[in-house]
Amino acid sequence: MITTISFSLVQLQMFFAVLIRVAAILMSIPVFSGRNIPIVLKAGLVLAVSIVLYPLVHIEPSVTIATTPLFLIGVAGELLLGIAVGLIVRAVFAGVQLAGQLTGFQMGMALANVIDPDSSDQIPVISQFYQILAVLIFVTVNAHHWFLGAMEESFYLVPPFGFQLNHSLMRQLVELGSGIFIIGLKIGAPVMVVLLLTSVAFGLIARTVPQMNIFIVAIPLKIGVGLLFIFFSLPYCAIYLGSLFGELGDRIMAMLAVMK
Repeated sequence: MITTISFSLVQLQMFFAVLIRVAAILMSIPVFSGRNIPIVLKAGLVLAVSIVLYPLVHIEPSVTIATTPLFLIGVAGELLLGIAVGLIVRAVFAGVQLAGQLTGFQMGMALANVIDPDSSDQIPVISQFYQILAVLIFVTVNAHHWFLGAMEESFYLVPPFGFQLNHSLMRQLVELGSGIFIIGLKIGAPVMVVLLLTSVAFGLIARTVPQMNIFIVAIPLKIGVGLLFIFFSLPYCAIYLGSLFGELGDRIMAMLAVMK
């Protein structure tokens, strides 16, 4: 007995919408979007999650998209929706990287760069250390579960091909950009303040003891002081990053609410 499986145009459009949205959200999360993860694994994960989510999303479109231009516009909207959701966590990681750059510059390690396996770009060593710490905390507090839940919830808040680019969404994206600098300053503030006081102390020493070669003494000492206070500030960073990742669920739902 041969069973024939047929799909209507509406069903194919809905599954493609689910596939595009899931792919955009998953590929914008730092944990899953790294270049060191094989493409076959990424494609299989996206396809598996889409197949699981499709029967759970009981939403029928009000109007079938019958023309190619409108369908392409709808696909672009699904991509923008997923990227906008991913920018929420991307902003946190960008703030962490900024904190490492500011701290490394103050320590005199601005030229000590390594290759980031996630983006294949050269970033300071301190930024790489902070990023690894952020990824570990991100996974430890199960923050990635918010994105898995947001995939299903997004289809109820924003129907397939129902994405709308409005003023409220643009304002939230601008706030995300400004939040990068706030996060970077809060994470790097303890070390930056100590290094600033260390520079002031070396300036006073240079004025009172001009015979001392302050540059030879200051460079290794500032690196040692910076590393020491990075170690002391790790509990504070862990608590702060944990609170940021804990708020991801509410921030994702708030962003999805303004997209419809």
